[in-house]
Amino acid sequence: MDQKTAFKMMRAGESIFLTGSAGTGKTFILNEYILFLKSRNVNIAVVSSTGIAASHLKGSTIHSFFGLGIKEVLNEKDLNTIINNNAIQKKIENLSVLIIDEVSMVSPALFDTMDLVIRSIKGSDDPFGGIQVIVTGDFFQLPPVSKGRVEKKFAWQSKSWKELDLKTAYLQKKFRQTQGDLVKVLDAIRAGDVTKEIMDILDKRVNINFPEGVIPTRLYTHNLDVDAINQRELNALKEKEYLFRSYTQGKERAIEKFFRNSLLSEELKLKKGALVMFLKNDPKNNVVNGTTGIVVDFKDGYPVVKTQDGNTLKVTRETWEVENDKGNAEATIEQIPLKLAWAITIHKSQGLTLDYAEIDLTKTFVPGQGYVALSRLRDIDGLKLVGYNAKSLEVDPLMLYVDNFIKKASQKCEKEFSGLLDEVKDLFQPKPKEKTTVEITKEFLESGESIKSVAQKRGIKEGTVIAHLEKIIKEYPDFDIAKFRPKSTLVRKVARTMDHLEEKNDPEVFTEKGELKLSAILREVKDKSVGYDDIKLALLFID
Repeated sequence: MDQKTAFKMMRAGESIFLTGSAGTGKTFILNEYILFLKSRNVNIAVVSSTGIAASHLKGSTIHSFFGLGIKEVLNEKDLNTIINNNAIQKKIENLSVLIIDEVSMVSPALFDTMDLVIRSIKGSDDPFGGIQVIVTGDFFQLPPVSKGRVEKKFAWQSKSWKELDLKTAYLQKKFRQTQGDLVKVLDAIRAGDVTKEIMDILDKRVNINFPEGVIPTRLYTHNLDVDAINQRELNALKEKEYLFRSYTQGKERAIEKFFRNSLLSEELKLKKGALVMFLKNDPKNNVVNGTTGIVVDFKDGYPVVKTQDGNTLKVTRETWEVENDKGNAEATIEQIPLKLAWAITIHKSQGLTLDYAEIDLTKTFVPGQGYVALSRLRDIDGLKLVGYNAKSLEVDPLMLYVDNFIKKASQKCEKEFSGLLDEVKDLFQPKPKEKTTVEITKEFLESGESIKSVAQKRGIKEGTVIAHLEKIIKEYPDFDIAKFRPKSTLVRKVARTMDHLEEKNDPEVFTEKGELKLSAILREVKDKSVGYDDIKLALLFID
């Protein structure tokens, strides 16, 4: 199927399984559909199995969006906690379209859990509460991580997938690799037909030399190899080393298990110039689990990182909780949410497009790893192989069997829709953009209303109006705030108080983001006539 047909099926409101080999433009068409939905003010959510994959579509991880923690299966208590969470409840109640990316790494249990949460919050018996669901991915790529053998490992084997009755769109035109030896290799692996000709192509790429100045991304199958390379690169930096030890509290066994199953380090060593990867979502700073960047400085004892999109931020400690089966906290861990990233695992590379890569497939241990690693490249000239084993040229035998059925399902959908495409109307029609609550407040303030009168007329607190005013200043630089300035004596008092607190440098008066706590400023001011709202307003007039 071509992209145009698949896109029209989506616009018609069909729930779709969008698939195809690596480089066929699945992410591109999803981004186009997301822009289309946003232009119509449709409430959408984009989720993925990993943070890196989520970053490609500016979405979030499944676990983060649904508030699952580290769980894939929910007991009754877990489900009640989630559906009674106001933030999760609100975003799912208003949800019209759910896009699930990199579904190959989503287990059947996790797929069913997403369905359960949405049905429960929407109070519907329909699959996924009756919303449109776009599921995308390639099951020839990496499967979900599982302990031991499992009877069902793919999302398409779940009960919810069957009930959803997805239409299939199998994209076949390649955009990343259009011709040449790399296409031959990938097609052969995907067909389970690796001949001597294919192995000869790969053998010629073992330990080749790249042009001078080329620094390839290094992909490995195991974390141990990645860790060794990262440590060597760190040692080579002639900069001061900073050590960040984790703070832990609770049951030792739970803490050990957490670090064993996490990318987080008990001790993290960093230097200026270190390449790092974030290990926790920070939507405010456009950072997800998997975002990479360079340590450019250290401020107040914390690393300052410049991300790949040019955003610079100070990275402070984050907290993780480990819960038992009953939902009770057994341990808490605090650490800087970063890891060294000169080398990455193949698992973390899924979804990337690379010009040059040095790939070690000698320790491949699961079908699909070799295919994922090789398909990251644009052409064979960008490949340097350290080596490979027989497993690296395999894909899951079950997928070899079902792939033809998926293609036939796509062909059936193409015939079904080909004659209707010109007549099918968009399910989502353009809607006039509604004013945000901040924009409404702005109109009141521009008409001459005071902060107090706006709060009264809108039925909100004065502190909320002040918070809106702060956003208005950022979004509308020309907005005149002079008339809202409090008495100069208060502004000067708050400014002096802040200087005094910063000089004392007491960690108790700072937030984890390194900002002064409002409560600390209020205590230090020692004026009963001054409240939190007064402090907030004064801060808007202090550089």
